[in-house]
Amino acid sequence: MVTDMPKTVLYIEDNKDNMTVVRKALTAVGFAFVGAVDGISGLDLITRHDPDLILLDINLPDIDGYEVARRLRASPLPPRAPIVALTAHSLKGDAEKALAAGCDAYMVKPVNIRELQARVQSFLSAPPILPS
Repeated sequence: MVTDMPKTVLYIEDNKDNMTVVRKALTAVGFAFVGAVDGISGLDLITRHDPDLILLDINLPDIDGYEVARRLRASPLPPRAPIVALTAHSLKGDAEKALAAGCDAYMVKPVNIRELQARVQSFLSAPPILPS
């Protein structure tokens, strides 16, 4: 009997408390979890772990989340994992800026755990996004 491997979520977040809350919330419902504390290490982990979904903070200590998303979307390498911006930025235009950088969705922190779990599940149960 072959069992399905759990879907992997990478969270790029420099705040340890936020990382812990999201890790616990996602592993509790069966997702594998990988964490990165800045944009550069996040980009490296993406190439090594090939996550099924990327949660991305915008305020990072090296390159910001917008730049991480732009670099991922400019890469010719498949697959194209969905990117969800998960940030405290909630000013008018912030969501549009995240989507323009290549994010597929935008959630404001502090995040509702059930909403996060549902959003991640909806992305990971959908057919994969193919490069255009």
